[in-house]
Amino acid sequence: MFANAYKGRRVFVTGHTGFKGSWLAAWLTQMGAVVGGFSDCVPTTPSHYAAMDLCAHLEADVRGDIRDRESMIKAMRQFRPDVVFHLAAQALVRKSYDDPALTFEANMMGTLNVLEAVRACPDVQAVIMITSDKCYRNDEWVWGYRETDHLGGHDPYSASKGCAEIIAHSYFESFFKDGPACATVRAGNVIGGGDWAQDRIVPDCARAWAAGQPVQIRSPWATRPWQLVLEPLSGYLWLGARLLLGLNEPFNLRGQAYNFGPAADVNNTVAEVVDALALHWPGFTSEMDKNGQAGMKECTLLKLCCDKALAHLGWKATLTFEETIRYTAEWYHCFYQGQNGKQPQNMLDFTLGQIAAYVNAAEQRNQVWVK
Repeated sequence: MFANAYKGRRVFVTGHTGFKGSWLAAWLTQMGAVVGGFSDCVPTTPSHYAAMDLCAHLEADVRGDIRDRESMIKAMRQFRPDVVFHLAAQALVRKSYDDPALTFEANMMGTLNVLEAVRACPDVQAVIMITSDKCYRNDEWVWGYRETDHLGGHDPYSASKGCAEIIAHSYFESFFKDGPACATVRAGNVIGGGDWAQDRIVPDCARAWAAGQPVQIRSPWATRPWQLVLEPLSGYLWLGARLLLGLNEPFNLRGQAYNFGPAADVNNTVAEVVDALALHWPGFTSEMDKNGQAGMKECTLLKLCCDKALAHLGWKATLTFEETIRYTAEWYHCFYQGQNGKQPQNMLDFTLGQIAAYVNAAEQRNQVWVK
């Protein structure tokens, strides 16, 4: 899997206590990587990180603020990574309106600080900078955004991610052409078990329905490129492996940006996600939150074109929309059964079991990264 690139490698993950970061760290440990994490806190209660007791399986588990350059440099120097995955961010659109300065400081200057730390660590061989599909200037068109489309953003979060992309590519052109292999990645909307962030539809459903309440929906007809968390992570890991092993033929992967998302025709509305999840929670309902977007401007139509990832990496999404929903619902059901006094299951075991099932599905569907 991933050309066995990660076994025994030292991998530094920023944002490892967050939703995507904790899934990435769990997958890396399963493959035999030596994982170190850097995060300012555990962002939610409950959390995927805590539910797995992930800290017990890490070589280093550092608390620090990515806005503090010296702390970042110190942590990375002490860990001496071979590979860096940068996920730490202020990742919520609504919070970016409440505190735009913090959002830009974390997402823009935090990116710069990670890259400065990489410059200070000669052992680093590959760097994957994770931004967002929101980094594109949204023109509300029906076509999927390509990596060459305009960067930008109406809201502070989206704009900060566009800035992060520009910074990363500036560092590649200025400092990394002959140094560590660097690339940026932009993923569509990620769902899956263990996300409890505010103002995201799947965590909202899980919280409300576990409490026996209807879920409040802000934008039922907004479309997003929904995908299981393991889908983009497989892309990040495959790209990182290729960079780490110098597998740049026939395309030069260094300094490139890649979209990772579902097939272009898989773009479902928020209402369709809620209805699909409700099939796994019989009897629970939803209702409109008429005041949920007061003061916010958020795009209603967003699609990604992932042809470049297919052409350069042979990567494509594995699961159908229905399978994505099933994986997600099963994780939450397992967690809440334990919370309700039934025999609790170790959520690390359940998480690794879902990773194994996903890898098996990818192997059956001839995904190139499984080899």
